[in-house]
Amino acid sequence: MRKIGLPEIEDIALGAALLGAGGGGDPYIGKLIAMGAVQECGEVTLLDPEEIPDDALIVPIAMMGAPTILGEKGVGGNEYKTLYDMVSKFYGKEIYAFMPIEAGGVNSMLPIAACARLGLPMVDADGMGRAFPELQMVTFTIGGVKATPMALTDEKGNCAIFNTITNKWTEELARAVTMSCGGSVSVSLFCVDGATLKKYAVKNIVTRSQKLGEAIRKVKDCNEETPEQNFLKSTEGFKLFKGKIVDVLRETKGAFNFGNVVLEGIGEYKGKNASVTFQNENLTAEVDGELLATTPDLICIVDTETFIPVTTDAIKYGKRVMVVGLKCFEMWRTQAGLELVGPGYFGCDTDYIPLEQRVKGSSINV
Repeated sequence: MRKIGLPEIEDIALGAALLGAGGGGDPYIGKLIAMGAVQECGEVTLLDPEEIPDDALIVPIAMMGAPTILGEKGVGGNEYKTLYDMVSKFYGKEIYAFMPIEAGGVNSMLPIAACARLGLPMVDADGMGRAFPELQMVTFTIGGVKATPMALTDEKGNCAIFNTITNKWTEELARAVTMSCGGSVSVSLFCVDGATLKKYAVKNIVTRSQKLGEAIRKVKDCNEETPEQNFLKSTEGFKLFKGKIVDVLRETKGAFNFGNVVLEGIGEYKGKNASVTFQNENLTAEVDGELLATTPDLICIVDTETFIPVTTDAIKYGKRVMVVGLKCFEMWRTQAGLELVGPGYFGCDTDYIPLEQRVKGSSINV
């Protein structure tokens, strides 16, 4: 158990933006939402998963929709109490704590804001260890947990509770309502008891985000290593490419951001070309036509000078970036995990090969 205040929020937002793998929304907007709530209502208590009673009701809270729309529409502030009331009434018991469902610039921050405003603790865990575009793509699905009852509300006060036959159906129906509500909504789903949380959640993700954010913030405070070496060491990242963005194709379709980023090599990568595809989050990275990383491993794009993560909705022509790969949570590498979030699900015609094996066997100098 420890407290989360303004300094911690700064680092958590920065680190979670890296773990968001290009998605999860704008960390600046998410940070402002969390900071505003903490400044107004006080610090938030962060609980270790092992501190949670087995029968406690733990509720993830998040925003659903296209990241670009989240940045324009925001969150009104009354949504947290609305979701709390809907879920606690459905279960007939009070909510013990909120938790994030994914790592990302916005969805790592909203639970902090909700906990501050409602006086609840937050659990140091999530259901992804990164960000994914569809709501069934969580470790709880692997454990057989239903996404429903799923509570949904928009900033205008429209509310709904879903009870669906599969988690994929939850995604389909909730996505349609999200579109009708303007492309983004606040949701609570995958409500679990403490015992299930301890078994299937990605533990200590908030702490990991904070440590990554601190490492990025202090990346130039090194004597023996270059900032780039320091960044790769502290994040345990694999350098895949460094280049200038020369083309960006981006479209919002079905409450998702789809697109492709084309990069022209600089430095040791001069003369080479790379491309990164995304659906909210980065899905594949290839250099000169050779795949170097695919989902569910994390493909992150960072600024070459500051090493601050660049989200898919912030990618712009001319920006100089480094493409970095991070290993995903082990549960995603199981057969059940790959069926949910592997390259085949997203239409990529390749088998999943772990990032470290692709890089080791690559003909590209990475």
